[in-house]
Amino acid sequence: MVLLHVKRGDESQFLLQAPGSTELEELTVQVARLYNGRLKVQRLCSEMEELAEHGIFLPPNMQGLTDDQIEELKLKDEWGEKCVPSGGAVFKKDDIGRRNGQAPNEKMKQVLKKTIEEAKAIISKKQVEAGVCVTMEMVKDALDQLRGAVMIVYPMGLPPYDPIRMEFENKEDLSGTQAGLNVIKESEAQLWWAAKELRRTKKLSDYVGKNEKTKIIAKIQQRLEENDDDACLNSPWADNTALKRHFHGVKDIKWRPR
Repeated sequence: MVLLHVKRGDESQFLLQAPGSTELEELTVQVARLYNGRLKVQRLCSEMEELAEHGIFLPPNMQGLTDDQIEELKLKDEWGEKCVPSGGAVFKKDDIGRRNGQAPNEKMKQVLKKTIEEAKAIISKKQVEAGVCVTMEMVKDALDQLRGAVMIVYPMGLPPYDPIRMEFENKEDLSGTQAGLNVIKESEAQLWWAAKELRRTKKLSDYVGKNEKTKIIAKIQQRLEENDDDACLNSPWADNTALKRHFHGVKDIKWRPR
């Protein structure tokens, strides 16, 4: 099995094993799916930390409003009355006005916190240092653990607009967010190794040879558009001669080292 140390830019992401005979179409999709899956776990952990501290999401039309404004507009958090944490709520105001302040009690809070830490450990970049390969099964296990913890603490479920529920239902809206920019579409993912694009029409062994004990550093990125100067400049290979030749003839591109 070839060992791939997957990076985005210069940042380590995870280790992955694949036979040299693997079609790069399949491998590229697999790497992108793992990369995006880990991002999903990270987003959920971040939101669940807020859930543990400040309760469920407020309705969109109530977010950011003061108590006086909510009273004046006669707005009501109907889901807040339904989605009460097990064992009752403890009030802890959300200063940025996203969540309703009806936090879980300490025991239920620890259920969420402990599960969050376990899920983070499964997809942690420290797995690279430990020599542990990450699989889609591990990502799914982390997601299942997080889902189970939310069900324990909120047996009545979460509001349909709560980002945690939306993530679990794969209905998350990341448009216009940094989190959305981090996601790489499977159809537009590219793998690079040794300053070469690993083209989807070939096999991994076409690049790394037949030695199944080979270890490589593979960089994942979104496919570049030839008329997108910024994308070119942000490429991890923007200072690479081969890529310069690939974009030969594109006007006004200033190549710079990264």
